[in-house]
Amino acid sequence: MSSFYDEVGGHETFQRLVHEFYLGVAKDEPLRALYPEEDLGPAEDRLRLFLEQYWGGPTTYSEQRGHPRLRMRHVPYAVTPTQRDRWLLHMMNAIVTLELDATHDGMLRDYMTRAAYSMVNRLED
Repeated sequence: MSSFYDEVGGHETFQRLVHEFYLGVAKDEPLRALYPEEDLGPAEDRLRLFLEQYWGGPTTYSEQRGHPRLRMRHVPYAVTPTQRDRWLLHMMNAIVTLELDATHDGMLRDYMTRAAYSMVNRLED
């Protein structure tokens, strides 16, 4: 039985998705404030590894970083509804570049939307 990860093209697809996403983040000053590292490369690697594992690929994320605990890992950052919406804008734009079939596209968009909404931890300032 194949996984979503395999069905959409594996590592190359997730690498492309996350790279496109971070190209948008790099140009979005308010959203960029959520990424304290000077270089977005480490954040790009972490997100790619997480998504690959979530969708049925290698378990490298957990091997290197332990349980994802997404909400806990984001507590130090003010993730507001505006930040969520900016994050989703760049993620949805990145998903478009993958040109997935309608079923896989819908599944990916649904997950990203639910994940983004679950990360909100502060109201607007």
